[in-house]
Amino acid sequence: MPVQRPSAIRSSPERLRLERMLANAVQDTDAYGAALYLPLPGENALRLDTLIGVPLEFIAPWARVPLGAPTPGTDAVRGARFVWISGTEELTHRYPQSALILPYDFRLAAAPLLADGVCHGTVLLFWPASHDERLPGAERERVQELAAGMAGVLHRAAEAEKPLRPLAATRVLPEPGGAAAPGGRSAPLAVAGFLERLPDGCCALGLDARITYINHRGAELVDRGVEQLMGALPWEALPWLDDPVYEDRYRAAVISRRPTSFTALRPPGQWLTFRLFPDASGISVLISPARVGEHPEQPGKQEHHPAEPTRVGSIYQLMHLAGALTQATGVRQVMELAADHLMPAFGAGGFALMVAEGGRMRQAGHRGFPDATLNRFDGMPVSGHAPVARALTRGTPVFLASPEERARLFPAGPAPDDAMRAWAFLPLIVSGRPVGTCVLGYEQPHPFPPEERTALTSVSGLLAQALDRAQLYEAKHRLAQGLQQSLLPQSLPPMAGRLDVAARYASATHGMDIGGDFYDLIRLDPVTAGAFIGDVQGHNVTAAALMGQVRTAVHAHATAGAPPDEVLTRTNQLVTDLDPGLFTSCLYAHLDLSRHRALLASAGHLPPLLHVPGHGTEVLRVPPGLLLGIDSGARYEIAEVPLPAGSLLVLYTDGLVEIPGEDIGLSVSALAERVSALAGLERLDDIADALIEPVGAGGQRADDVALLLLRPS
Repeated sequence: MPVQRPSAIRSSPERLRLERMLANAVQDTDAYGAALYLPLPGENALRLDTLIGVPLEFIAPWARVPLGAPTPGTDAVRGARFVWISGTEELTHRYPQSALILPYDFRLAAAPLLADGVCHGTVLLFWPASHDERLPGAERERVQELAAGMAGVLHRAAEAEKPLRPLAATRVLPEPGGAAAPGGRSAPLAVAGFLERLPDGCCALGLDARITYINHRGAELVDRGVEQLMGALPWEALPWLDDPVYEDRYRAAVISRRPTSFTALRPPGQWLTFRLFPDASGISVLISPARVGEHPEQPGKQEHHPAEPTRVGSIYQLMHLAGALTQATGVRQVMELAADHLMPAFGAGGFALMVAEGGRMRQAGHRGFPDATLNRFDGMPVSGHAPVARALTRGTPVFLASPEERARLFPAGPAPDDAMRAWAFLPLIVSGRPVGTCVLGYEQPHPFPPEERTALTSVSGLLAQALDRAQLYEAKHRLAQGLQQSLLPQSLPPMAGRLDVAARYASATHGMDIGGDFYDLIRLDPVTAGAFIGDVQGHNVTAAALMGQVRTAVHAHATAGAPPDEVLTRTNQLVTDLDPGLFTSCLYAHLDLSRHRALLASAGHLPPLLHVPGHGTEVLRVPPGLLLGIDSGARYEIAEVPLPAGSLLVLYTDGLVEIPGEDIGLSVSALAERVSALAGLERLDDIADALIEPVGAGGQRADDVALLLLRPS
């Protein structure tokens, strides 16, 4: 992301005043960093304008934030209110996406920049994890004074018709008090001598992670020269540190301002322990050979040490999961996506998704667990005492690092009968409403370090929202399909010995709206029938309602004995009077089975097909009338065609032939060829199934399809 340093541009007096206010506020409130967001002109979004005390790459995912996004800053702007985040737990529950970006313990305040009822942006301040969980009144007042002062500057600039727009590249200010010169050249000789005499290695990192000092013992331990290391990023200068898990420890130290550590293997076989001690100016690092028990390959020792790198370094994979979940349209898809990403990201051997329905847990899918293990959870009361239910009812994760811990915390529960030795039960809660539980299983005892617990809790928030959306999608889809089917005929009247009939309806492969495609067959007497098919414009409840009204009108006029042209004329008058704002195509066929003929009338519908054995399949030319609902005075013409015994009349809607970018005439001709190839099948149902099967475009169907096949005897 582009960065502007203070010396790179000439600042206006107003901007310089804002920068001084921001720097002074950081010092006055003991915050270690701050960020100023300004609204983007013409867009419903905020841009990160000025930053101090926080590395830009840490906050880069928040560089441009839509106002509708759930973040502390946007909430402050939308609600015109002060927002305080007391730590990781609160950030995770209120803003899981933000917690996924920064899964570390810190405090945060966001204040809107309000002046005369106008919001000019927001200012964020960051405190270390050692800060009180409650913001002291004096600090809150100072933040609010800062916000009011900055809002005044911005408001006056706007009134003077010189508004301050957000910079195209974020302006990064130096940390208050400045930083020591690279290489420690300004350090007193006595201090330099002291550092060189230490038996262990030590180095200093700037907040940008570059090495500003390293003693000779530290360089010796990492097997590089001092000159090679000065000014370099550790994971660039030392390839064996080029792993997100190690960079994550540095990020944790900078954001939380708490000491942290990790153990890494310097090839070929030297384990080193790195202890990081951060403050506002940088990070001091102690480097020493790992002691017994501090690295995972020490024989005879249990792997347990605070320096173990966590899998939070897989945050990039989790960010991909967050994006993928926004596209999930079903519970099973949510389960598959979560398993694909979470199992490798956290080293889990098993994943399961349980949903809460009717006060009981139901298994939505799993991977890596034996079926018998998850079957125990099916039907379990949500209010039960097992960990899968306990996590959901209390709204807090349950982490069981070993079988012994599980037996100690849940002695009444059944002993696990699978290979998992550690478990994480993550509650999935949306707006205070429980929707399910995510279960991770580990094949070995797993300590669940604090940052990993934070990341898992953040992921559970994203997963809960995705699951809730997927359940709503599926419920709406079932409702739409049920309504659609209720508006279509449940069965077609028999014309025994006279007419063989098959009908199909298929909804689009994607989407869940209610379609307007319809068809029906009317038995007028033992030797005559009326068949019709149509398509209402749109995919919504209005289209479905109109479809039902059109079907009813066609039925009424046909059974009253009206010829095809009159059926469409009268139905058109009804649709025009209703004025639904939608148009409808319709094809009506009056079948005279004793004379083996058909009378056809069309209201802008696609032409039917007629297959006659030995003569191929013909596209029937029916005079195209206006769509129903355009002109109340529209009139329709009749076309008479022979309908010999054994022939096949095919009525269909455009979803069967329409392909984006292709000529509709060519598509209809291609359908005619398919009908010719299939017409020899004895059963009409087999022909209908074959025709309705999606073809091309990877098997995707872009629109609903209705199909009606008629074969006179």
